[in-house]
Amino acid sequence: MAEDNFLTDAFLRQLISVGEVDILVGLPTHNNAKTVGAVVQSIQSGILRWFPRERAVIINADGGSRDGTPDFVTGISIDDLRPVSNLNALRTLHSISMRYGTVPSNALALRTILASAELLRSKASIVMSPESSNVEGEWIAKLLRPVRQDDFDLVTPTYRRHKFDGLLVTNLLYPMIRALYGLRIREPYTNEFGFSGRLGGNFLLQNTWDPNSGESDVELRLTLSAISGPYRVSQCFLGQKDHIERRSADLVPALRQTVAPMFSALESTFSAWSAVTGSKPIPTTGPDHETLLHSVRVNRKRLREMFATGVAELESVFQAILSPSTFAELQHIARLGEADFQYPAELWVKTVYEFAASHHHSVIARDHIIQALAPLFRGRALTFLIENRTGSADDVEKNIEDLCMEFERFKPYLLQMWTSRE
Repeated sequence: MAEDNFLTDAFLRQLISVGEVDILVGLPTHNNAKTVGAVVQSIQSGILRWFPRERAVIINADGGSRDGTPDFVTGISIDDLRPVSNLNALRTLHSISMRYGTVPSNALALRTILASAELLRSKASIVMSPESSNVEGEWIAKLLRPVRQDDFDLVTPTYRRHKFDGLLVTNLLYPMIRALYGLRIREPYTNEFGFSGRLGGNFLLQNTWDPNSGESDVELRLTLSAISGPYRVSQCFLGQKDHIERRSADLVPALRQTVAPMFSALESTFSAWSAVTGSKPIPTTGPDHETLLHSVRVNRKRLREMFATGVAELESVFQAILSPSTFAELQHIARLGEADFQYPAELWVKTVYEFAASHHHSVIARDHIIQALAPLFRGRALTFLIENRTGSADDVEKNIEDLCMEFERFKPYLLQMWTSRE
């Protein structure tokens, strides 16, 4: 059993009163009063409809909300849904909450959920985002069934997205993780997923869980742990996901939450990814993607300027990270106008792999390496926007697939650089 002394006595008493469960739904929150009530009702209706005979619990891990969020989670009774759904649960659905700290932390929230799942011996668990405004009860079934009925250890979602949504995933995370680990997992970084007790318990024990850390990369680390270990992974299509719009102009925090843990994981999982060639699909319920094509406004001029400025101002940094030929090509691209601008897929792949190898060898401070990738990613994002501005859904998918194949083709280049300075 995992060390549980970080759980409060009051929360442990609530867990004891719940007893063992078949299903656990984790809900990490922080000031989500506007949306969490609807999310909880969707969770309850999903359990009521598809798992009426299962012993179930909702675990709310709250990071110091000041808007009464935990009260919305624990105050909604499943009895209120019975007249509407015309269904009856044969078990009690518990909802309990613990405040793990005064500031939000993805890592501590997940730790609370994982420890609860282990203590309650949950047979299948999921984590749901409190910010989705259109969660459907069926999502609960789609994420739980592969774990509960088919013995999968990790279930990640796929969504219906706009062709320019999630560029960091489509242009870096998905193709690189696919090339390295050989699995075509479309959403490796997600805040909604299902997991088995085996994966959750092992991940809980294998991490240090620094209580002073505000780590926000824990979801990606869980995914990487699953695909590099002896676990079964699948994905399921949930549909379109609406969410609260948040300011996301600063790219660096996003890179720290995704690229940094991905680069770091390459060291501990070297024996797993270095032996992989090619890639294969993973079991998927429904389509592995759907693409929306409505028009959106993008400031392409600003992206080009930020790319060119970064290449000029970080010259000494790039000289430490990149090969002379790669940096020379970037300098050439930086001089191009918007009409002629192109950051080719092959050059982007070589850039990313050189960054990964330099991160491994710590040629400069690792966080500086991650920060330096920001202007270059903006250049690659600009090229993706230009190439797919008028493209169909099939065109966009072919563009992504071609990039994935480049990551797979140049994997020996990464291995060569990885071992060249050992």
